[in-house]
Amino acid sequence: MSKLYLVPTPIGNLEDMTFRAVEVLKAVSMILAEDTRTSQPLLSHYNITTPLVSHHLFNEHQTLDRIISRLKSGEDIALITDAGTPGISDPGFLLTRECIKEDIDVECLPGATAFTPALICSGFPCEKFCFEGFLPHKKGRETRLNELKDEKRTIIFYESPHRVSKTLEQLRDVFGKTRKVCVSREISKKFEEHKRATLEELAEYYKDKQVKGEIVITLSAEEKPIKPISKNKYKNIEDIDD
Repeated sequence: MSKLYLVPTPIGNLEDMTFRAVEVLKAVSMILAEDTRTSQPLLSHYNITTPLVSHHLFNEHQTLDRIISRLKSGEDIALITDAGTPGISDPGFLLTRECIKEDIDVECLPGATAFTPALICSGFPCEKFCFEGFLPHKKGRETRLNELKDEKRTIIFYESPHRVSKTLEQLRDVFGKTRKVCVSREISKKFEEHKRATLEELAEYYKDKQVKGEIVITLSAEEKPIKPISKNKYKNIEDIDD
């Protein structure tokens, strides 16, 4: 039976590619790529010669029927994006949904994604978190941030380098100056960095600052004051000191 493979690709360091991902990309009959020019160096690095076809947000509706037809004919096809896991703020959802609708097997390989290392390196609680991806560029941006104002979990945003300063200012205005935040950049690359401070401090730090690379902003949950433990809670425990 044919299958659609969703294959994560490195978000920085080419060596983050998994052995299995390379094997799948070599074995399928066609690779769908968000940008063939971006993906070709990666495929060349691993001697992958599988035909590469463009599949991105601007043509996925037009190419959908043709891809489904090829899958139904018995071909295995892989989908990759410029970096990271397909479907996470990248093309992938539409094709996956259509394959499921047409009873075509879909398999997503585990692999690179930017928000996981950013969340872990932030130092904020990560047992529960909220992934927002990219905020609306203009319309609905302020509305969405206000909807998140009472969110109790750590929140993760993706952002482009030329909007990071403005976004930090907007977050500061909504969540307050003292809320802790971590800005992660160039994850898994040579100049990877994680800046941790308050929203006020990082909004000022990135003001008029030219930065490169994709940005992950991890916003801490609001810290609540720790209530003192009442001794009455332990009144039946004999070894509690007075």
